[in-house]
Amino acid sequence: MKTARSEGLVLCLDCQLLVRQPRTGVGACPRCGSALHGRIRHSISHTWAFVVAAWVLLVPANLYPIMTVVYFGEGEPDTIVSGVIKLAEEGMIPIAIVVFIASVAVPMLKLLGIMLLLFTVHFKWSLSKTECTVLYRIIEVIGAWSMLDLFMISILVTLVDLGTVAQISAGPGATAFASVVVLTMFAAMSFDPRLLWDLQEEPND
Repeated sequence: MKTARSEGLVLCLDCQLLVRQPRTGVGACPRCGSALHGRIRHSISHTWAFVVAAWVLLVPANLYPIMTVVYFGEGEPDTIVSGVIKLAEEGMIPIAIVVFIASVAVPMLKLLGIMLLLFTVHFKWSLSKTECTVLYRIIEVIGAWSMLDLFMISILVTLVDLGTVAQISAGPGATAFASVVVLTMFAAMSFDPRLLWDLQEEPND
């Protein structure tokens, strides 16, 4: 099977131009001038570092309060899960489902998906490279949607400040959760999906 690498071609990661890589040196893209790399350097190790860090921060992100709502002097801190439960108890089922998917399911599924891609490259699993590439694109596209909770909190903290009547403040869980989202985005950016297609050029052990 012919590939771009076997034909001496390389993709510019900045402008997406497919050009012929020079035999010596790194080379530069003739269209945008960016350095050309056949593969992202240390892609696997960097991606693993981001994934492990994200899993570590996922614990305080779910255990510590993400938001505190005080109404007429009464209120208590809420974690992501307790906030979802409270929304469901108040009858706001659709909002509870959206928050659960965006803030609980999506971050964990993204991390599991990236780990699947890493294991596929490391162990040379014979999974469909097309489906793995589609999975990578999905992870890449939905990365920022996990910020939904944080956008909501930032808006509420800014708008709702009625003194003794009502106050909303962000908790330490929000910082940890934001870090998880950013780390998963970095993990997706650092992973080179071309490594999946390289497996088709290598015989399995």
